[in-house]
Amino acid sequence: MAERSALAPAKVNLFLHVGPVDGDGYHPLASLVAFADVGDRIAVAPSDRLSLGVGGEFAAGLEGPGDNLILRALRALGEAAGIGEPPLAVTLDKRLPIAAGLGGGSSDAGAALKLARDALGLDLDNGALADIAGTIGADGPMCLHARTAWADGRGDRLTPEPRLPPLPAVLINPGDPSPTGEVYRAYDAGPPAGADRPRPPQSWEVATVIDWLAGQRNDLQAPATARTPAIARAMAAAARLPDARLVRMSGSGATVFALFDTPAAAAAAARRLSENHPHWWIVRTNLG
Repeated sequence: MAERSALAPAKVNLFLHVGPVDGDGYHPLASLVAFADVGDRIAVAPSDRLSLGVGGEFAAGLEGPGDNLILRALRALGEAAGIGEPPLAVTLDKRLPIAAGLGGGSSDAGAALKLARDALGLDLDNGALADIAGTIGADGPMCLHARTAWADGRGDRLTPEPRLPPLPAVLINPGDPSPTGEVYRAYDAGPPAGADRPRPPQSWEVATVIDWLAGQRNDLQAPATARTPAIARAMAAAARLPDARLVRMSGSGATVFALFDTPAAAAAAARRLSENHPHWWIVRTNLG
């Protein structure tokens, strides 16, 4: 069996409407989730035991292999398949920032589950893998499928949305982490919003979709920027970019995305922003 590898794409919440916490400690939400063409890289190779090696630009920010969602997901896969720990050497090339609102850990786990299933020839379809992915967190199933979808409930009720066109975008992370738990606690301390799901746009042309998204919101943006002022600075810098049509934070932060009408406009904006902020993580991408 040769080494297999796959992209674990960044997840972006194009909007995120969040309701008050329920009796079980969960927040209902409504979101339109898209995936970028950038992300971490996962590889698996045959071995005599399960192991994880981590490298890449942001490897130092991880808590350690023992806490990694990849290992938790693969151990759950082995239990579900009745094989014990999968005998695989896994390598994570960590290219996405940590605590960035991009679903990095869940996306890594989703890619690893599919690679391990195929490498070991396990008779498990994507639905079965999604059930396993759900055990590591609410983002697990959506990141395993890694395709544009409406997310409702706790983020686990997914409706694919194939009509979303590729949205030219720039992703911007100023380098300060935004821990999800702390952001939700700050959100809970303020007036609650609602997990309302809007009607779809009248058409799915890029300009119309961006206009429609401008009428939505990210309910975690205010508490996240209050906790991490660098997010507000990144949003302000993005808003000053020529031709930027919409600027919003993704998930619980700290990554900001800016949308443009054309890939050329997004590429020019990314170059300009990188010159002005050389220490920020800035990439041009297509969402969806």
